[in-house]
Amino acid sequence: MAYTGPERRRYPRIDGRFVVSYRLLDDENNVDVTQTKNLSIGGLLFTTNRPFEVGSNIALEIRLPYDRSPIMLICKVVDSREITKNLIYDTRVKFIATDKRHIKTLSQTVDFYLKKGDTK
Repeated sequence: MAYTGPERRRYPRIDGRFVVSYRLLDDENNVDVTQTKNLSIGGLLFTTNRPFEVGSNIALEIRLPYDRSPIMLICKVVDSREITKNLIYDTRVKFIATDKRHIKTLSQTVDFYLKKGDTK
């Protein structure tokens, strides 16, 4: 069932499928690749193959159309919910470490999709 209450998000989200690689910040050897479900300037939702504890720090690398190089972000997990038992999880993160160049790239991407009408 879709949420019908007032919008509480600080930034608009766009539907967007972008390739990301992710790992727990302190675990250099356990990298996985997936895609986003939606994206904003402040965070994103993506699928993972395991649950993450709320508050966990994740290192995330994402490729966006407005930058040839992947963007490296440090994120904090705000939610991780099981979608398919022991297989697929929707994980929501907020960005906690970004630089101005990356924010500009995120903003350009979000603005492009908003103009197309691909909001979440």
